[in-house]
Amino acid sequence: MPEKPEVITVTKKLEKRLFNRKITDCKVYYDAIIDYPTKEEFIGKIKNQTMNSFSTRGKWIVIELDQDYLLVHLRMEGKFFFREKNVPVEKHHHVVFTIDDKEELHFQDVRKFGRMKLIPKEKINEMPPFSELGLEPWDPNLTPQYLKEKLKNKKIPIKSALLDQSIITGIGNIYDDEILFLSHLHPLTPANSITEKKLKSIIANTIITLDKAIQEGGTTIRNYTSEEGVTGLFQNHLYVHTKVGEACPNCGTAILKIKVGGRGTYYCPKCQKKKK
Repeated sequence: MPEKPEVITVTKKLEKRLFNRKITDCKVYYDAIIDYPTKEEFIGKIKNQTMNSFSTRGKWIVIELDQDYLLVHLRMEGKFFFREKNVPVEKHHHVVFTIDDKEELHFQDVRKFGRMKLIPKEKINEMPPFSELGLEPWDPNLTPQYLKEKLKNKKIPIKSALLDQSIITGIGNIYDDEILFLSHLHPLTPANSITEKKLKSIIANTIITLDKAIQEGGTTIRNYTSEEGVTGLFQNHLYVHTKVGEACPNCGTAILKIKVGGRGTYYCPKCQKKKK
């Protein structure tokens, strides 16, 4: 699944092709992709709006239009492809935007988990997802004190807590493992037991990990790639994720894999000892 660095990479690719261009038509072939408003309202409102800026919030692509924000969540396998106008729509291409009446932008999603929202600008912070999201990793308000307050009543493993988008937004399974490795924390450590010193380490290593991943264009694992060149290289720099049985880069101990909250989790049993 694409995480924050992959979403940022996709957004930058789209911005290069679409900045200051107009959506002149829209066709939706799978209604459930449109999460808000109705499909008919979505199509009617988005036509003839110009794409003025591109950013991200959590794992959402955020495209500022004239009156609204277009939000896109890629979920498991959502991808964008540019096509010539009026080419036959391929299987699993669920939304087609006509750009400047000249070419098309196709949204493909084999699993159909991707979602789009069209939210009026004045309501963007009052409605989901923005109203439910926590701080961005680079937000200056993300401090050890903030995390301590958010985690004080959470006995769940820190691995699961870092995946909670209402606390820190944008961290997914891959980067969660890497952050905990760099922070020397066992993934099953109760979230409410972590010291301020370790919380400071989590924040620092979150920024280090995500910045490096963004620099490398994200992580390409299994089948997440894009015809638009969104193939990341950060998988070449992973310390523990997917490295089960391989030697820890710090101590040489074999990396282990366990399940935490139903998610495959990789860690070094020596560098990330679980406190008794």
